[in-house]
Amino acid sequence: MTDSSALDPEDRKIVTLARSARARNGVPEGAAVRDETGRTYVAGTVALDSLKLSALRTAVAMAVASGATSLEAAAVVTQAEGVSDADRAAVRDLGGAQTPVLVAGPDGTVRTVVTAG
Repeated sequence: MTDSSALDPEDRKIVTLARSARARNGVPEGAAVRDETGRTYVAGTVALDSLKLSALRTAVAMAVASGATSLEAAAVVTQAEGVSDADRAAVRDLGGAQTPVLVAGPDGTVRTVVTAG
């Protein structure tokens, strides 16, 4: 477990935003990404009959649709122990293999930090 107060303030911000999205929308996951200019994009899980996207893939798609050309960091709040390969691939496609992905529990405590690579 990582002490969230020890996180960089910008990383703490995306964890807080991801947690808020999860709680506000009542979805299994919330995610946030920060682009190369410091802008953030926040999303929850999308579960429609015709479209299923994780929160992290949705946040990456929102960043791309808004013109982001790179990512500095990503965060996902989930009950799962880790991040799927597909989620890491989406972050890697935009941010590169070394982009950090913070994985936090529903209480906002960061459990682990992995790279997109």
